[in-house]
Amino acid sequence: MMSGGVDSSVAAYLLKKQKKYDVIGAFIKGYNVDGCQEKDAEDARRAAEYLKIPFYVIDLEEDYKKLVVDYMVDGYKRGITPNPDVMCNKEIKFGLFFKKALELGGDYVATGHYVRKRDSKLRIHSNLRTQFKIAKAFKSAKDIFVDSDKFVVSHRLYQAKDLSKDQSYFLWTLTQEQLKHCLFPIGGYLKSEVREIARKAGLSTAERKESQGICFLGMVSLKDFLKQYLPVKNGDVLLVLNNGEEKIVYKKIGTHDGVWFYTVGQRHGLGIAGKKPYYIAEKDIKKNILIVTEGKENPLLYKNEINLTQVNFINPQSIINNKQQRVYARVRYRQALAKAKLICRLSLVVGCKLIFEEPVKFVAPGQSAVFYNKRGELLGGGIIV
Repeated sequence: MMSGGVDSSVAAYLLKKQKKYDVIGAFIKGYNVDGCQEKDAEDARRAAEYLKIPFYVIDLEEDYKKLVVDYMVDGYKRGITPNPDVMCNKEIKFGLFFKKALELGGDYVATGHYVRKRDSKLRIHSNLRTQFKIAKAFKSAKDIFVDSDKFVVSHRLYQAKDLSKDQSYFLWTLTQEQLKHCLFPIGGYLKSEVREIARKAGLSTAERKESQGICFLGMVSLKDFLKQYLPVKNGDVLLVLNNGEEKIVYKKIGTHDGVWFYTVGQRHGLGIAGKKPYYIAEKDIKKNILIVTEGKENPLLYKNEINLTQVNFINPQSIINNKQQRVYARVRYRQALAKAKLICRLSLVVGCKLIFEEPVKFVAPGQSAVFYNKRGELLGGGIIV
């Protein structure tokens, strides 16, 4: 997958340099608001041409609109904070594009994601067989690959070498079947090293700036985009006056355009001035009310535990027999990892709970929570409810 940026260009360069792959560049035409996608496609084409590899554009615009954009709009309409980047990876990049790539004869799909993949073989023993029985409740269980009666092939994901650029948070939906065909060539490099490789290789994308925010919006703000689909509906902004007392007292300090345009933890864009910055603590979708705190240390901004739905374990072997384990979790991208206890209920519909050693803040329903072991292996994730 070549996006037109430096990361995917270097990924293609590194694979070609190994001389054991026939590399083909492909650009995904998705949904785009501000027209920047045309330049991205041209930059990707130029990089492929420079590397002397075939290049194709895969048109998934209609699917992208339905599976990612409509999903995001519907989520905000319901008052949650959906993550379109996670959905893009699940449904588009490692969904429709992944399937098409393999159908066209590809053995692997490679991307410029900052994440590391490691494969290993484990000998099957009685304890592991017990774990497989537990894993049957999880959709990823069907993706276990046994190449003999004694060994199982295990595909694992780890945080990138460059922790400041690590993108494993967005890849928690991947399965063993997908990882079997995935390559992440730049996961073992720092961003600065990737740019230096691009410079030395003469790639035109070497100095290209990184994209920010939601990919399909470009320079259009999320709020302006949502206003095309959701109505402006004025409501009250209530400030919490007391701090952790049994009965909470509120004071109206302003109005907003509609709760669906805001998210828990948001600081900017409220249009209300105060001595300290205001942070959104809660949203009441039925009453169209925003509840805010003054300063970012109010207890209302913190949660001790959260429930997860649509849980996926990347490697079923990470499900231990007592269905409970200690993990390191994050509930927002680039948030520091927090020690937590993961407790799961095994049934046809899997629900899990994260209980944190120390409260975490800015927990927004609809966002993704992911969890790792102490070695930095991404165990899986789910949607916060």
